[in-house]
Amino acid sequence: MPHQGCPCACSFCNQKTITGQSDLPHTADVDKAVKTALKKKEYRYEIAFFGGSFTAIDREYMIELLSAAYAYVKGGQVDGIRISTRPDCIDDEVLDILKKYGVTSVELGAQSMDDEVLEANRRGHISRDIIEASALIKSYGFELGLQMMTGLYKDTFEKSLETAKGLIGLNPDTVRIYPTVVLRGTYLAELYKKDMYKPLNADESAELCARLVPLFEQAGIRIIRLGLHSSKEIKENMLAGGFHDSFGELVKSRLMLNKILEYPPGDYQIFVNSRSVSKLKGNSKSNLYLLMERGYNIKIITDNGLAVDELRIK
Repeated sequence: MPHQGCPCACSFCNQKTITGQSDLPHTADVDKAVKTALKKKEYRYEIAFFGGSFTAIDREYMIELLSAAYAYVKGGQVDGIRISTRPDCIDDEVLDILKKYGVTSVELGAQSMDDEVLEANRRGHISRDIIEASALIKSYGFELGLQMMTGLYKDTFEKSLETAKGLIGLNPDTVRIYPTVVLRGTYLAELYKKDMYKPLNADESAELCARLVPLFEQAGIRIIRLGLHSSKEIKENMLAGGFHDSFGELVKSRLMLNKILEYPPGDYQIFVNSRSVSKLKGNSKSNLYLLMERGYNIKIITDNGLAVDELRIK
């Protein structure tokens, strides 16, 4: 639902590029998408409305879409409905509607808990809105998801760490972490072209996310997405930023590297599941080269008794 309901244009947003579409969905589109998905019986399903601020769209249109989706919830073909919206577009009235039509999960585009970052990126809300909306969503019994962005204009590593801690304090069920990508036709693109903004690249973004992921995992919060979904539209319109086709793998690779770096330089045997050897070595063996430069001599030994991405160091 590209840009529907959004009261302002955020610095990073070009929903036509992100979603790869400009046409609005209607009842027939919901039916077609669900019936296509249900042909594969091996999955459990949710219906999700993403791409704009769902709770800020015209009420009649919102109920039209929810009604089409709710029919599949009542029929038992799907488990629930997930929507994405803004923190300042949540109140009792809209949550009553979502509850009536079978919505189970509400995700908020929080992006940052730093008010300076929110203002600089034209978000149109403050951190207090995130706190209040999160509490209200949980009071209604919905699953709460929070979406965070790294590398925004005026953001820093330290501010991102504080944002992660702030989001954890709201006790969400899930979180998505999106490195900022500079797309044509956005405010960030203007700043980038004027050398007023230097976005983090994919490696820098992965390094930062490797510091954020353990914070959420230790708090028992499920990370359901790292990085943007790959698409032709994003690749054709990206000027700079933290996009990579396998961003999640970059982060996991960095996490492995960080575990080894907790040890002092020296000789080590690294035991790892065979499915994780390439991640341990890093993109183009970058982890191996960095370890050698820092005085580590490692021997990689496969052990499929270990879980995927688990390391044992001797």
